[in-house]
Amino acid sequence: MSLSDKIGNKVDEFSGKAKEAAGTATGDDELRAEGKADQAEAGIKGAVDDVKDAIGDAVDKAKRAFSK
Repeated sequence: MSLSDKIGNKVDEFSGKAKEAAGTATGDDELRAEGKADQAEAGIKGAVDDVKDAIGDAVDKAKRAFSK
């Protein structure tokens, strides 16, 4: 996962937290729910990117093992 993807995920997560807090403060349940959804989406994207990284690392390790 690239650095820009990681930063983007953190921005989405913090944006979601801000929306959730604003919704809670104003009594806007829809905004609060949207904030929670944004946070969940950022978490899922991060998990998918972590899996991609792990697969890439495993492939690289296998390539090194077979090139010896």
